[in-house]
Amino acid sequence: MKDKKTVSAKINSKLFVVAIFLFCFVTQRALAQDIHFSQFDFSPLTLNPATAGAQHAMQAIFNYKDQWQSVATPYKTIAFSYDMRFRTKKTSKKGFAAAGINFFSDKAGDAKIGTSQGNLTGAYHVVLNSYNTVGAGFQVGFAQHSMNAGALQWGNQYDVSAFNPGLFSGETSNMSNSFSYADLSGGIFWNFDNAMGSDPVINNHAFKGNFGLAFFHVNQPGYSYYASSDSKLYMKTVVHGGMLYGIPNSCFSLVPSFVYTRQGPSQEIFAGALFRYATLRDDARYTGFKSGAAISAGIFVRAKDAVTATVLLEYSSYSFGVSYDINTSGLQTASAKKGGLELSLRFAFPNPFNPKMSRSIFY
Repeated sequence: MKDKKTVSAKINSKLFVVAIFLFCFVTQRALAQDIHFSQFDFSPLTLNPATAGAQHAMQAIFNYKDQWQSVATPYKTIAFSYDMRFRTKKTSKKGFAAAGINFFSDKAGDAKIGTSQGNLTGAYHVVLNSYNTVGAGFQVGFAQHSMNAGALQWGNQYDVSAFNPGLFSGETSNMSNSFSYADLSGGIFWNFDNAMGSDPVINNHAFKGNFGLAFFHVNQPGYSYYASSDSKLYMKTVVHGGMLYGIPNSCFSLVPSFVYTRQGPSQEIFAGALFRYATLRDDARYTGFKSGAAISAGIFVRAKDAVTATVLLEYSSYSFGVSYDINTSGLQTASAKKGGLELSLRFAFPNPFNPKMSRSIFY
């Protein structure tokens, strides 16, 4: 005979998951939150449309996240983005246009609650001087949400001791398995990089900074699995920023960053810093091009939710990031403090370790 405490714990865990489904996906007023990555700088087009082309002439990024394995069927998120600049010799000193495309797919829990969305982004950045640019971006997308409603477990299907699938839920008869909508977003972004100036940065006096403001779902599309519902997706406001400060006469840098998100009644503050060690070497004897390598490690904190440990490896144009969320919220009873593993891979051009190549993008 099973231990009563074990049975009770399993029932409570299932009830907790049911509560999540009820609260997030089928309430009369949609309270859903967007997907988000702990390595938010490596998901630029879901952070701010104006980041397209802002910091690299071209970049391609792949993201993967796996979370909540101890609560239910693991939640998996994959994403891909690509953005690039368009410039001419006549206009590059004044500004440049950029465009991007991104796609993400998210599967959540036993009911396979899924979100798939593709976006097209356009941006324009004004070159203020040798070190500063400021730009604005606009994004249009199409999203589809789906789930297996028959796999959901409802509170009124639990009898005294356990879940009974034979009990009528009274919920799924009016529920659709999918819905879709068009999505509009926009933002502004300021970027500072002293390596972009005409004078070389020596003795690791590197300093970079950025700040952005973005608005997602400005059209507030309909969001409900119930056709008769008038629920809308809340507009999301994102404020974010970061910097890289090179410690003089050393190979070390501090890289703090933050993001603040508000969507309807929900808000999130996520901030932390990486400690970076970088080296630079000649890549080719005759071309004079340089490549480099760096390793960064640090801690980020998502207020009242999780602590995230992050490691970032960089070599020439390639970057590979690994992070892990340790849950600290009220969900830790069911999650056993486990959160999610996240991976990111980026290719950027020109080589970020070669300021000479970077300056040539503007001059």
